[in-house]
Formats: sequence, structure tokens, C-alpha cells
Amino acid sequence: MSEMIDYKSRLSDPASRKFETFSYLPALSEEQIRKQVEYIVSKGWNPAVEHTEPEYLMSNYWYMWKLPMFGETDVDRILAEAEACHKANPNNHVRLVGYDNFSQSQGTAMVIYRGKTV
Repeated sequence: MSEMIDYKSRLSDPASRKFETFSYLPALSEEQIRKQVEYIVSKGWNPAVEHTEPEYLMSNYWYMWKLPMFGETDVDRILAEAEACHKANPNNHVRLVGYDNFSQSQGTAMVIYRGKTV
């Protein structure tokens, strides 16, 4: 039997909080982020970029970076918007969302840039 790993995550410590599946892994590389954007585009989902301060990452509300990119299929343009959001808000977490028109929900959401924690 393998030993269970306990990930130390406390609400009182923003640096320790886990906020989505990929947060248990090392930060995504540029190539891995590109593959996630390619997946969103291949599914026909509408990409969007959101951001929030690390201390509010558990909140249901994240700031929207511009409007969702309805119908956008240019991976480089999507990546450029995510990077522009990160540069404008370097201390915030930046999340990439893929909205599924048919199920009218998020098909995927992942933090692609992690903000600085105190």
C-alpha cells in the first residue's frame, strides 16, 4: 500500500492554498500552457482570461480580463492576451477558462500564471 501524501493547505496561509487540479503540480511551462490553449480551441470552446489577488483566489468572483474571446481560434492571440493580463497584474493569479457553448458551462479552467504570495 502506498503512503498518502498530505498537501499542507490552510485558509490562513495564502501561499499554501490549492485552488485547482494543476496547483498540486509544478507551474505549467509555456509549452504546456500552449497545449492547453490548443485543446480549448480544438473543442470549439470560447477562451477567456481572468485574474485575482492571491488572497481572494477561493472567491467565486475573479476579474474578467476583457470579454471572452468568442470564436477565437488563433492560439498565439489567446496566449498574448493571457500574457498581457499577467504583465498588467503581475501579483495576481491568472486563469484560462474555456467556455462550452453547448453545455453552457466552463469546459475547463486552470491557473496558468501564479501570483506572488505574501
